[in-house]
Amino acid sequence: MDNNSLFDLKGRVAIVTGGGDGIGRGCCEILAAAGASVVVSDISLEKAKTVANGIEANGGKAIAVECNVLKSEDLAYIVNIAVKTYGTVNILVNNAGMGGGGRENPFNIDRAYVERIYAINLFAPWELSKLAAPHMQQSGYGSIINITSMSSINNSPSMAIYGSSKAALNHLASNLAFDYGPMGIRVNNVGPGATRTHALSTVLTPEIEAKMLQHTPINRLGEVSDIAGAVLYFASPISAWVSGQTLMVNGGGVQTLD
Repeated sequence: MDNNSLFDLKGRVAIVTGGGDGIGRGCCEILAAAGASVVVSDISLEKAKTVANGIEANGGKAIAVECNVLKSEDLAYIVNIAVKTYGTVNILVNNAGMGGGGRENPFNIDRAYVERIYAINLFAPWELSKLAAPHMQQSGYGSIINITSMSSINNSPSMAIYGSSKAALNHLASNLAFDYGPMGIRVNNVGPGATRTHALSTVLTPEIEAKMLQHTPINRLGEVSDIAGAVLYFASPISAWVSGQTLMVNGGGVQTLD
C-alpha cells in the first residue's frame, strides 16, 4: 500500500454522533482534514452547525444534523441524510454518551436513570451500526468506532452504571466484529482516559489531577487531539486488518476520580 494513502479518507463519508463539542468535535475535524465528508450530528443543532461551518471554512466537507440518539427516527435520519447528501456511509463514530463523573451513588439513582444511560451508551451505538452497515457493505468500505471509556475497566465508587454500560460497549464491539467482518466492516473502540473536555472540567480539581498524574507515566492529562488521532487510525486504511479491538488512550496509566 502506498504510504501516502494510509490515512487518506478522500471519497469516504463519516457520521459522528455528539459531534458538536469535545471529543466528537475533534473527531469531525480530524476526519474532515483527512478528506472525509462528515455528517456532524448533535442534539444541539447550533453546536453541530458551528463545527460543520468551521470544517467548510477550512476547505473540508461537512453538514450539520440535529440528532437525539434516544430516538430511532433520528438515527435513521442521519444515515439517510448522509446517503442522500454524499452517496453512502463508510465511517461511523458512536461518540454520544452520558453518565459517569462519580455521581452514581447506587442508592440515589433509579431504574429510569439506568435505562437511559444504557440506551445512550449501548443501545444507540448498536442500532446506528445496524442502520449504517448495509451502506458500508455496498460501498466496500466500513469502519465503526465506538467511544468507550477507561471506566469500562476501572473500579471506582459511584460509577457502576456508566462503567458497566461502557464495558458492555467493549464486548459489543468485539462480538460485532465477527458479525460484520464478512461484510467488509471493521468494529473497534477507543477508550479515553482523563481527557480535557468540558465534561471533565465539571469534576476536575487540582487535587484530583495531581492524584491522576501519580499513576500516568506520560505526565499529563489527555487532549481531544489524542483521542481523535486514535479514531483516525481506526477509520483509515492503515488499520485494514484490525477489528474487535479496544484501544485505551490514557498516557500509559490509570486515572480515576476516587
